[in-house]
Amino acid sequence: MCRRLYRAAYYSIGVNWVKQQDWLGLFQQYLTSERQLSPHTTRNYLFELKRVSELLGESQPLFQANRSSLQAVLAKLHRQGLSPRSISLSLSAQKQFYEFLLRQGVIEVNPASSLTAPKQNKPLPKNMDVDSISHLLDIDSNDPLSIRDKAIMELFYSSGLRLAELAGLNCNDIQFDNAEVKVTGKGNKQRIVPIGNMAINALKAWLSCREQLPTVAAGDALFVSNQGKRLSHRSIQARMKKWGQEQALSVTVHPHKLRHSFATHMLESSADLRAVQELLGHANLSTTQVYTSLDFQHLAKVYDGAHPRAKKLKGK
Repeated sequence: MCRRLYRAAYYSIGVNWVKQQDWLGLFQQYLTSERQLSPHTTRNYLFELKRVSELLGESQPLFQANRSSLQAVLAKLHRQGLSPRSISLSLSAQKQFYEFLLRQGVIEVNPASSLTAPKQNKPLPKNMDVDSISHLLDIDSNDPLSIRDKAIMELFYSSGLRLAELAGLNCNDIQFDNAEVKVTGKGNKQRIVPIGNMAINALKAWLSCREQLPTVAAGDALFVSNQGKRLSHRSIQARMKKWGQEQALSVTVHPHKLRHSFATHMLESSADLRAVQELLGHANLSTTQVYTSLDFQHLAKVYDGAHPRAKKLKGK
């Protein structure tokens, strides 16, 4: 349906009359309606395209750029000190935009299709060990906010949720009878994830406190503020950082650290990469495979300490 509208807009007024902003607006609609990308990703793509447009200059509109001019833009971004990760994001936005124009018949070839971004050093996810997790979650406080925060962190670690997934949960997404949570992930894809006993107990304790708050504005939101509104991403991050400091941990605690810890501990115990992929909601197995690097480091350390041929000789 949306594609027909785009074509109708193009053929009714002609490419020479369509302004660059019009194409960016149609591209934004395409990302949100057809691709169903998150507002955050859509906003990042549009920001990168506007930056590319500024570097191209007024003499060459964005939708008329060629491969050499886009290659020059990537070189400029590199000289400006942008990280390989940022340049890769810019190139991804370009490829998506020109692929969209290609499908609409505005251009005959995608000028960005053969361009490559500089290689990124892929840092390993930083996880917390089991003892640190236990210490973090050993919260001895009965005030509603502390009970809520413990439930949040228990659920992060129990089920490996993303920040946006947890913040968007409603009360009816928790199935206590089956110890499961229904999660809406990237691209509005839903999955069912198990919840551990400790998290179940923490959630029940929180829900008994939640009833004491004025939650009219929050509706069915699972986690709410003391003003009765759905808890924001920033608030969740701030509260987790606070608890890391209060529990005197040597690392900064944030949602993805608990997600990484969940994935790493699951792999160390089960070695079932495919199952962990499903639990994390990763579309590609390669995204999950980064955690095997952590697991291998653990195995290598054990090997170095135990194998006779791995020990350094004394003396000579």
